[in-house]
Amino acid sequence: MRVMRSDQREQGTGRSKGEAAKMAYMSCELHGDHGGNIYKIAEEMAIPEEKIIDFSASINPLGISSHVKDAIRKELDNLVNYPDPSVKMLRHKLSQHHNIDPEALLCGNGSTELIYLIPRALRPKAVLVTSPAFSEYERACTLSQESRVRSQELTKEESFAIKPQEFIDAMRGCDMAFLCNPNNPTGHLLNRNAVLDIAKAAMKAKCYLVVDEAFIDFCPEASVIKDVQEYPSLIVLRSMTKFYALTGLRIGYGIFHSDLTGRINDFKEPWTVNNLAQKAAIAALEDNPYRDATFSLIKAEKEYLEKCFHEAGIKFFPSAANYYLLELDSARMVIAGLRKKGILVRDCSNFNGLDSSYVRVAVKSRKHNKVLIKELSKLCRA
Repeated sequence: MRVMRSDQREQGTGRSKGEAAKMAYMSCELHGDHGGNIYKIAEEMAIPEEKIIDFSASINPLGISSHVKDAIRKELDNLVNYPDPSVKMLRHKLSQHHNIDPEALLCGNGSTELIYLIPRALRPKAVLVTSPAFSEYERACTLSQESRVRSQELTKEESFAIKPQEFIDAMRGCDMAFLCNPNNPTGHLLNRNAVLDIAKAAMKAKCYLVVDEAFIDFCPEASVIKDVQEYPSLIVLRSMTKFYALTGLRIGYGIFHSDLTGRINDFKEPWTVNNLAQKAAIAALEDNPYRDATFSLIKAEKEYLEKCFHEAGIKFFPSAANYYLLELDSARMVIAGLRKKGILVRDCSNFNGLDSSYVRVAVKSRKHNKVLIKELSKLCRA
């Protein structure tokens, strides 16, 4: 296990922490850090946005459910009203859905709002992240100007798996740690008991453990959402972007111990969850047929993609989520070649801990998966 601090990564650059954060932001902008930027590629390639097949953002291929669309249409006339700042109806629905206390819930403009809100409110001094992982954890902490970020480097030899005891060891001396489960971009999943072992160690060490379950809807048995009240330092973040395809509406939520909810809420801006997002999220949670169809589709398409990856000799890492991390000999060439065909994949070279040989691809419909495999196989043989 290797652990690096943010100041070690910046050593010798002559940049302050604030300048480093600014540079990180500029890098994100330059490289299209999170995928899903169909607008940029449409402009560059001079093709309509709807012609792009976007494998860079891991969104449910079923798209928005008809039940959600109906709810949005019914809400249009209410856009003249301010949204409910307490998001009471949605929190009540979420509490029923997860069988948790509605007072433990805070909703946000995507879970990313909460990722930035938590360090701003709790002001950690030393923060642990894994490498690779979602870049916004480190950026959110770095922008606070008070946090020193440590990075536990995951290794290719172990399929970038997070080892609970090594994570616990790396957490010593930290007052906050971010754990993405399943991890993005690797797809590695820790089971519930492993996460709770880390939560117990975090509580003993007086360290806040922020578990980002943005993709856990695809493997819900591993969630620790119902365990928050037993572990005062445990925070769980959820997103409705991935499983429910509410990407453009931006809706996420966090589950906090009763001792924390008020402290976090004191730093939250009002009205960040708009009327459409609130109603759409409620409708999505009610749509059981959509949920069942999603599990069936993702299972079938993951089996198809893994079979095709094996047949084409494409190295992929096991994933519990709706995406795969691929290691390619000529990833840069492959990315450029796919782009010429209007196919967008996630270049992972700007993830800490990965290099230019890695890409991430989403699990999409059979029609689109066939297109990806056809073009990917050609480029890998070239």
